[in-house]
Amino acid sequence: MKTSPAPTLTDPRALIDAAPLGKFQWQIFVLCFFVTLFDGFDTQAIAYTGPAIASAFNLGPSELTPLIVAGTVGMALGAISLGSLGDRMGRRPAILLAVLVFGIFSLATGFARSPNEILLARFFTGLGMGGAIPAVLSLVSEFAPARHRGLVITGVLLGLPTGAIGGGLLGAQLLSHIGWEGIFMVGGILPLIYLLILSARLPESPFFLAVQDLPRHRQKITALLGKVLPAVDEAALRTASFVMPGESVRASFRMLVKPRFLRNTLAVWITYFCNWAAWFMLLLWLPSVLKVGGLPPEQAALGTVVVNSPAILFCLFMAYYLPKKPVRLLLTGTLAFGIAVALGLGLTGGMVNERWMLVFFLIGAAGVGIGLPQIALNYVVLEAYPTELRATGAGWAIGMGRTGSIVGAAMGGWCLKAGGVAGFYYALIVPLLLAILGVLMIRTTTSATQQNNPSESV
Repeated sequence: MKTSPAPTLTDPRALIDAAPLGKFQWQIFVLCFFVTLFDGFDTQAIAYTGPAIASAFNLGPSELTPLIVAGTVGMALGAISLGSLGDRMGRRPAILLAVLVFGIFSLATGFARSPNEILLARFFTGLGMGGAIPAVLSLVSEFAPARHRGLVITGVLLGLPTGAIGGGLLGAQLLSHIGWEGIFMVGGILPLIYLLILSARLPESPFFLAVQDLPRHRQKITALLGKVLPAVDEAALRTASFVMPGESVRASFRMLVKPRFLRNTLAVWITYFCNWAAWFMLLLWLPSVLKVGGLPPEQAALGTVVVNSPAILFCLFMAYYLPKKPVRLLLTGTLAFGIAVALGLGLTGGMVNERWMLVFFLIGAAGVGIGLPQIALNYVVLEAYPTELRATGAGWAIGMGRTGSIVGAAMGGWCLKAGGVAGFYYALIVPLLLAILGVLMIRTTTSATQQNNPSESV
């Protein structure tokens, strides 16, 4: 009896890493870019509509704070809850669900008629926004070859500041015509329309399908890899069995806090927490700060545009050079520049009308000194941990960053009320200084190996 040959075991990761970037992959990256763009729009919608909401309901900074914080709390919980669905249900359903959630509740925010209704709507909007990014990053990284992965991920994440800029421009031009309600309606309707395109065009990750190791997935994996690898013989793919080497290996939280890695773990957590706290404090409260400084709400909304634009301009430049330069040196220098900018903004005080060109120039510089480290932070974990522990270390670091964003959003209103415009800017210096201390505490994996028992297993 003639027996069929045993199937060849094939690693989808190795196949994609060896292939050039093709049209099918670029389509996926563009689809994901627009997800982050709508996410960025909705994330900062509360920032540039905050002054108008405060005026509509006669709210002071302390009363406005819960409305601003609600979205960041939702984002933190969404990253844990909805974000984890990407590992259980798949990247595609997690992204579709996240877009559906933040689209519906952003639209609901536009129909809110009390601060409490806004608070609830913003919380649930944050759940969707927080759940979208982890699934998007997983899908993008799994379709990108390793040699291009950093730049591709950075390019897709540029949708966040791009969406924030678009919202700021929309707020500046249309806020007086459609009101704060109209801004949130736009932020809900557009993602819900886009959801139809995603449902039709967004594929599942072949990595996720291979990890599931189910017979019914083989045809799907073959079809996906056939689009990514048009030069590979389709018959060979049909007879292959797809495996993900090393997927059963899992590092643990306990390893992060063992003596060998405890210093680096604390240092990374401090850096993430403090930088995210300063960045979200600035992002979410900047329009309100400018309004207190004397600008009308429409012009104050332009602060969101100004602070995000330099981050976009320098983002890809930073992503290109980070793998080639010492990340701690670049990160320390950028954060120190952020401290200098915060000091300069504080010295201008509330003199926005008298020195508006200087103030807006410094706000743009703050996008570099405070916002750009967000890109460099992605590489801190690479120097802090060995390969076996990087995924776990990165997950907990991002969790600490999300927690910092909640604290920063909550502290912004208090600092503005207690210290005025100058006090708000000076307050940014404290978390930035602590972030620098965290960076300086980090040992590279090379130096850590030299100072610890090299035979200790991870």
